[in-house]
Amino acid sequence: MISSRKMQTSLILTLMLYLVAAAGQSLYFTVRVGDEVTLPCGNMIYIRNYCDSVTWLFSINSPAVTLFELGQILRDAAAKSDRLGVAADCSLVIKKVSVEDVGLYVCRQFINRQQGPDSNSYLSVVHTVEQKQKDKTILNCSVMEHKCKHTVEWLYEGTDKTFSDMEKSEQSCSATVTFPASIPNWRPNLPENLKCKVTNIYTDKVQLIAFRLQSS
Repeated sequence: MISSRKMQTSLILTLMLYLVAAAGQSLYFTVRVGDEVTLPCGNMIYIRNYCDSVTWLFSINSPAVTLFELGQILRDAAAKSDRLGVAADCSLVIKKVSVEDVGLYVCRQFINRQQGPDSNSYLSVVHTVEQKQKDKTILNCSVMEHKCKHTVEWLYEGTDKTFSDMEKSEQSCSATVTFPASIPNWRPNLPENLKCKVTNIYTDKVQLIAFRLQSS
C-alpha cells in the first residue's frame, strides 16, 4: 500500500511537471566549426541524482537518436559520442563542433515514469572555406542548419564597404567575397579586417565571426 506521504510527494512532482511544461521554450545556438558549445537542459525539476532522470536526444531529418540516458553517454549512439559530455547541471557539452552536429537537441526528464516537458536547443554551425582559382580567391561563409534562419554578409573594417576590385555576393544562409589574384598582400590583414556577420532572423541576435579558415 502506498503511504499518504508518498502519494503527496508524487502529486507535488506531477504538478511541478505541468507547471514547468507551461514555461517551455526553444533556444538557438550558432557556433563556428571547431568551437565548443554547451546546450542547457531547461525546465528541470531538481531531485536527488536528477541527471539520472534526464535523456538527451538528437535529430535532423531522421528518427531521434538517444545520446545520453540513465546518467551515461551512449558510446555507440552516434559518431559524435567521443566529443560529448554532460555537465553537473545536466547541460550537454559538445567539443570540436563539426557540421555533422547541426540539428535539434532535446533534453527530456522522466520522474516517476512521467515524461516532463522537452527543452529544445537548435544548433547551427558557421563554416568558412577558401577556394583558390587561377585569377581569384573566393571566401565563403555559410551557416549550416536544418532550416535557414540566418542572414549572412561579409563586413570589411566593420562596415559593408568593399575595397577596389573586391566583389561580394549573398545567398540564403551564405555569403561570398572574391579577391582578384592581382591584389597584392591582401591576405595577411584579413583576420583583423574581415568579419562574417550572422543574424538570426527570429531573435535578431547578431554575431560577428572573425575570419578563420576551417578547410580548403
